[in-house]
Amino acid sequence: MTDHAAPPAPDNPAGGPPIRKAAFAFILVTVLLDVASLGVIIPVWPALITKFTGTTVGAGWWIGISGTAWALMQFFFQPLAGALSDRFGRRPVILASNLGTGFDYLVMAFAPSLWFLLVGRLVSGVTSASIATAFAYIADVTEPSKRAARFGLLGAVFGLGFMLGPGAGALLGDARNLIAIPGTDWVLQGGAHVPFIVAGALSLLNFAYGWFVLPESLPEGRRDRFSWRRANPLGAFQLLKSHVDLLPLATVLLMAQFGHYVLQTVFTLYAFGRYGFRENEIGLTMIAIGVCAMVVQGALVGPIVKLLGERRSIVVGLLCGATGFAIYGLAPTWQIFMIGVPIMSFWGIAGPSTQSLMSRRVAPQEQGKLQGANQGLQSVAGIFAPALYGSVYALFNDQLKGLGMPGFPFFVAGAFLLTGMLIAVWAARDAGRREAAEVAQP
Repeated sequence: MTDHAAPPAPDNPAGGPPIRKAAFAFILVTVLLDVASLGVIIPVWPALITKFTGTTVGAGWWIGISGTAWALMQFFFQPLAGALSDRFGRRPVILASNLGTGFDYLVMAFAPSLWFLLVGRLVSGVTSASIATAFAYIADVTEPSKRAARFGLLGAVFGLGFMLGPGAGALLGDARNLIAIPGTDWVLQGGAHVPFIVAGALSLLNFAYGWFVLPESLPEGRRDRFSWRRANPLGAFQLLKSHVDLLPLATVLLMAQFGHYVLQTVFTLYAFGRYGFRENEIGLTMIAIGVCAMVVQGALVGPIVKLLGERRSIVVGLLCGATGFAIYGLAPTWQIFMIGVPIMSFWGIAGPSTQSLMSRRVAPQEQGKLQGANQGLQSVAGIFAPALYGSVYALFNDQLKGLGMPGFPFFVAGAFLLTGMLIAVWAARDAGRREAAEVAQP
C-alpha cells in the first residue's frame, strides 16, 4: 500500500493537487448521460423481448433471465473496476466503460435473435462499470460531512436520467411516430431498435465528454497496489468484513437493491397488463417517478439528513419505499398507482445516507474498493432478483391469475425494504451500545 503521510489538500480530500470545483459538475453530467443511455431502452425492452417470445408471460421469464445474466457479469467485473480505479485512477475506468457500453448498444440495436440480445446484455454487464467509479470519484473530492448531500445530488441525477431517458425511449420506440427534418427528405420511423441506437450514441458522447473535460480525482501518491485477491468478487467483500459497522450497512444496502430491481424487471409488463399502457404512457409515468426522485434527492436529502441524522434517515426512507410498493401492488387504477409515486420518492434519502456512513469508515485509498464492493452487492441482488420478480410476475399472471394479485412482485419488494429497515434499527442500537461502552471506559 502506498505511503500517505501527507495530509489531504483542502479542496481534495483524497490528497494531492486540489481538484477544481467544476469536477463535481463534470461527474454529474457524465453520470446523467450514462443513466439516460440506460433509461432510454427501458420502455422498449419488454416489447423487443415479446417480439421474439410471442407472449408477455414468456417475456417475463426472459426479462428475468437477461437481467440475471447482466448482473452476473457485473458481480464479477465491478469489483475489478473498483480495484483498477484505486490503482490507475478513476478517469480511465470511466472512459473505458463508456466506450464499451456505447459500441455494445449499437450492436444490440440490430440483434437478429433473442440469444444475440442475451449476449449483448452479457457484454453490457461487463462494460457498465462507471457508476461504481463515479461514487468513488465523489468520495475523493468531497469532505466526509458533505458526502450524504452530494450522494443525494448524484441520486437526483439518476432521477433526471431516468426521467429523460425513458421519455425519449417511449417516443422513439413507438413505431407510429415519424420524426422528419423540415425542408428535407430525411425521415426516421420509430421502432424498438431506435432507442438502442440513441443509447449507444449517448454513451459514446459520454466518452467524448469525459475525454476532454473530466479531470482525474485520485492522484498517483494516493493510489493503492492492485491485487487480484481484492479485485475478485469475494475478495472485494473482505473489505466489508474488515470494519465492524460496514457489514450491517452493506446488508441494508443489499435489501434495498433487491427491492429496487422490481421496477426495472416487471414495471413495464405490469403497466401494460393491468392498466393497458402503451410505450408513451410508460414513458410519462417514469418521467413522473424521475421528477419526484430528483426533487427529493436533489433538494431534500441534505436538510432531512441534517434534521434526522443518517441512521434515522435510512429507516424513514426504507419505510416510505415499502409503503410506496404496497400502493403500487394494490392500485386497481393508474390514478391510485400515481399516489404512491411521491411517497416512494422519499425512499431516496436512505441510499445516500447509507453510502455516506459506509464511506466514513474506510480510508481514501479504499474508496474505490468500497464502491466496487457495494456495486458487487447490487450485482448479487441483480443475479437473483430479476429471475425472482420475472418468475413471480409470470406465476401470478398465468397459473395463479385467479388470485387477483398481479401486483404481488411489489409486495415481495416491499418485504425486502422492511427487512432492511429492521436491520438498520438493530445496527443503530448496536452502534449506540458500543459508543456508550467506549465512553464509559476510563
